Amino acid sequence: MPLAQLIDSEQLSARLFQPNLRILDCRFALDDPDYGRHSYEQAHIPGAVFLDLEKDLSGPVVPGQTGRHPLPQPDELAARLRAAGLADDSEVVLYDDGPGAFAARAWWLLAWLGKRTGVYLLDGGYRAWCEAGGAVTDGPTSILPGDFEGSADDSLLIDAQQLLTRLEHPDLTLLDARALPRFLGEQEPIDPVAGHIPGARCVPFTENLDANGRFLPPKQLRARFDQQLADRPTDTLVAYCGSGVTACHNLFALCLAGYPLGKLYSGSWSEWITDPGRPVASSHRQKHD
Repeated sequence: MPLAQLIDSEQLSARLFQPNLRILDCRFALDDPDYGRHSYEQAHIPGAVFLDLEKDLSGPVVPGQTGRHPLPQPDELAARLRAAGLADDSEVVLYDDGPGAFAARAWWLLAWLGKRTGVYLLDGGYRAWCEAGGAVTDGPTSILPGDFEGSADDSLLIDAQQLLTRLEHPDLTLLDARALPRFLGEQEPIDPVAGHIPGARCVPFTENLDANGRFLPPKQLRARFDQQLADRPTDTLVAYCGSGVTACHNLFALCLAGYPLGKLYSGSWSEWITDPGRPVASSHRQKHD
């Protein structure tokens, strides 16, 4: 069974009350941390349990040491997933408003804990669900705790020091999921330093989607990432972004395209720049250095 799987609104509607199905609402907004919870309380897919990016899907930020969304402790994440009703044999549907960035973070975390079958992203997210006339409710979801255990697989990760030592290696493919202006250092609305990790390639996660916010067909995604890999080995691919969230969207899209799961630099740009000794590249620096 493929690691990355999509489900559309019609398929989910047909399976909505399947006994072992668990639905996780991952809506979030970086500029309004309460947005996801408030949106869930106003309306959500029946049976969905809300997981907050910062409270459930991330660990505590340590200023000057971590990025903006460090990974949660595995045992704490597993406990939160059990409270959301997950069992080891559950099928899981993840959704956010539509683009899938926050849902993909949850997908990656489940893969990290060893849950790699029966996990789906709702293609087009909550927006597509509503456009298709899917049922919604504002009522609470009452669900029994599950027995999901999970065990973190840190082979899926690379840390800053490991990445630093590999920057000059010709086999490294380093994919930055942020938009081009942030990658180039021309705009930086979030982090205190602009630019990108030297040698990275700008591969915005939004370009994994079509004009309707659905994932591109696997063949198109394959062509997109084939161009980035350029015959380099897939096991040296590393994904990063601003804080380890949208990089998971690229990793999901890579798996949809038939690639194995690449490594995540989870601290990403917001962690990289906490150490002024780490190199930074930008179009501004290239013009003036």
